[in-house]
Amino acid sequence: MRLTAAFRKRLGSFTLDVNLEAENEVLALLGASGAGKSLALKCIAGIETPDEGVIQLGGRTLFDSQAGIDLPPQQRRVGYLFQQYALFPNMTVEGNIAAALRGRPDKKERTAHWVRSLRLEGLEQRYPRQLSGGQQQRVALARALANEPELLLLDEPFSALDGQLKWQLELELGDTLAAWGGTAVYVSHDRGEVCRLCDTVCVLDEGKSQEKEPVADLFRAPKTRAACLLSGCRNLSATRPLGEGRLFAQNWGTELTLAAPVPADTAWVGIRARQVRPAAHGEINRLTCAVLRVTREPFATSVLLRPPAGDGVIHMKLPPEEGAALQPGQSLEISLPPEALLPLR
Repeated sequence: MRLTAAFRKRLGSFTLDVNLEAENEVLALLGASGAGKSLALKCIAGIETPDEGVIQLGGRTLFDSQAGIDLPPQQRRVGYLFQQYALFPNMTVEGNIAAALRGRPDKKERTAHWVRSLRLEGLEQRYPRQLSGGQQQRVALARALANEPELLLLDEPFSALDGQLKWQLELELGDTLAAWGGTAVYVSHDRGEVCRLCDTVCVLDEGKSQEKEPVADLFRAPKTRAACLLSGCRNLSATRPLGEGRLFAQNWGTELTLAAPVPADTAWVGIRARQVRPAAHGEINRLTCAVLRVTREPFATSVLLRPPAGDGVIHMKLPPEEGAALQPGQSLEISLPPEALLPLR
């Protein structure tokens, strides 16, 4: 089922500007807190009304500001898994699932089907307060899927969970989405969840959506500063182009050579901490830094470095044995490999 959504919604000084498409895939909306992710879902679901734009699902128009079309949520065929699950506290498990099936002659059979599908047998007569967090999530997911939605919206479904339970429920949700096979939009600020559960990703930066791309591309070669930050890259510097594949990294106070021509719209450069290395003979993009902090972690050593010029810092992550001898205050020559540098808009 194909979703096309292009709309704007203003809330005070904040403007949400969304333009995205998805079809038979799990599309992640990835953004920092306050970027407008949940608001985007609410507009698609019909809970909030955009100021302008068009939202279509499978050829049906759900919203069109010019044509005066704004279908209510119950007519949109959209399943919504809320952040806090939003189960009806005065209804049993069975009642919560059946609530999505009002008016259907097969309500009893469909409810029983989703009880079995989400492994809720034996819990049918329990109330939400009598369920664990994982059980509540499965009830909410069963309710969202019960009415055979054409689109599934998931709003940070693991935000209230951690540890082993979150890991287990991620696996279960991934299996459920794969078996369902439809179109889903998954809101998260957790890049790990996005990597494990989603096919494509659209970064939402201060209310504005960026171009959709495969999840793997976001982590391999992000194209914008916002996408780079959300992909987990800690090292960023504003730049000044120098021509012929070179640029000046202003925050690090050094000239750098890239492995490919620098795009004309490059305004930033990034490099992942694990790709910053102690310099070896013959390498380029070398600079001597002061070691500011060394943090020993179970499986790595994190090193914070001060470049010889500029006002920024560089974070380096080494295997434990390579960073064992490093101490704050000493000098360390590092290399920023040309093939690891990320030109960013």
